[in-house]
Order: sequence, then C-alpha cells, then structure tokens
Amino acid sequence: MKRAEVKSQKSEVKKSGLARAVTTAAFLIFYTFVNASTAHAFDFKDVDNPLIQVFLLISFLSFLPAILIMFTSFTRIVVVLSFLRHAFGGQTIPPNPVIIGLSLFLTFYIMSPTINVVTEKALTPYIDEEIDFSEAIEQATPPIKEFMLKQTRQKDIALFVNLSKNPPPKTTEELSMSILVPAFAISELKTSFEIGFLLFLPFLIIDMVIASILLSMGMMMLPPVMISLPFKLLLFVLVDGWNLIVGSMIRSFS
Repeated sequence: MKRAEVKSQKSEVKKSGLARAVTTAAFLIFYTFVNASTAHAFDFKDVDNPLIQVFLLISFLSFLPAILIMFTSFTRIVVVLSFLRHAFGGQTIPPNPVIIGLSLFLTFYIMSPTINVVTEKALTPYIDEEIDFSEAIEQATPPIKEFMLKQTRQKDIALFVNLSKNPPPKTTEELSMSILVPAFAISELKTSFEIGFLLFLPFLIIDMVIASILLSMGMMMLPPVMISLPFKLLLFVLVDGWNLIVGSMIRSFS
C-alpha cells in the first residue's frame, strides 16, 4: 500500500510539474508578445491553485489565434496561398484545411530559429527556476523583436510612432510592442499583396488568351474558366509551382 501511495504521489507531482511547465510557457509567450512592461508585476509561480491555473490557461488559449496571426509569418503565407487559389479560378482548390495546415507548418518552420532562442535563453531557465519571470521576459523579447523588425518597413514604424504622439525611440530596443505589432502586420499584408499580384499575372494571361480564342470562335456562352483551368494546372505543374512558391516565401523571411 505504501509503495502504491508513493508511486501515486510521484505521478501527481510529475503531472503537476508538467502542467506548470506547459502553462508557464504559454504565459511567458503571451506576456512577451502582448506587453513586456506589464509582465513584471506577475509571476505565474505565485499561483498555487490548480483551478486558477487551468482557468488562466484556458483564457490564454483564446489569444492564440491573434498571436499566431499578428506575431509570426502566418499572415503572409496564408494570404499568398489564398491569392494562389483565386488565381487558379477554383474556389475550393486547395480546400481551406489544406491551406491552413500548410501555412501552420511553414510558420513553425520559419519561426523555429526564434522559438529555439526564446526557449534556450528564457523559457528553460525560468522553468528550472534559474531566473525569475521579469528576467525571462527581458531575455525573450529581443529575439522576437529582431524577427519582426527584419520584416517591417521603416515607413510603417514611423506611421505608428507619429500616431502615438510619443517621442520617437532612440534605438530599436526602446520600440514598444504596441507600435511594432501593427507596423509588422501591415508590412506583412503589403508584402503578401505584392506576391499575390505577381502570382496573378501568368494566370491572367492564360484567361485572356482563352477568352479571346473562344470569342473569335463565337463560343460566347462557354465560360472561359472551364477551359483555362486545365491549362493553368498544366503550367503550374510543369514549372513545379509549389516548390517555387514555398521556396520563395521561405527565402523572403531570411
């Protein structure tokens, strides 16, 4: 009986430790992304009630879509793939689950260097109780800012700095996330729209050629999309389109 009780206690300790580690990681990322200045007043290790931990974790999960969209490469990838689908002329090819799934895995691939740095410098030492929460936030913020600044135009940053009516920061380290996040978002949208425009051009030429041929043959009642779609697919396969598009998007973040 004693051995069984000891084993059950050890398993409970492991489970509580795992839950604490997972939830701590979630909140570390959340506070790093939202506002590092407000994180210094809170340490998740001070919350001992498991029910409160679960409640806070569930509350955090509602912010995951916004974090994924606004702080990573997900926006550019999913917008470009959506443009590609519309350029084909097929409303459901590829289907939404395929676009979202591919965008997610490409996002994880692109963000893996940043995630590794945050894990090594901030998350792992904090879970091992080598540093406190405020130090973990200070260590986690620079690599995230570095990634976002590489993809953000200076013009967009200046726009939100001017709108905030605050003195412009002297260095990038002083730039707040409340300015960097929207600037990064509109920069990603602009870049994805530029890529989408380039994707539309070859398919638009095929549509115009097919429409002209059908018009010259007097087949005005036949939708040109029905005829042009096989030629678009043939062109896309011949040039190995998926390799080119995915490779170009990944290289655009380097």
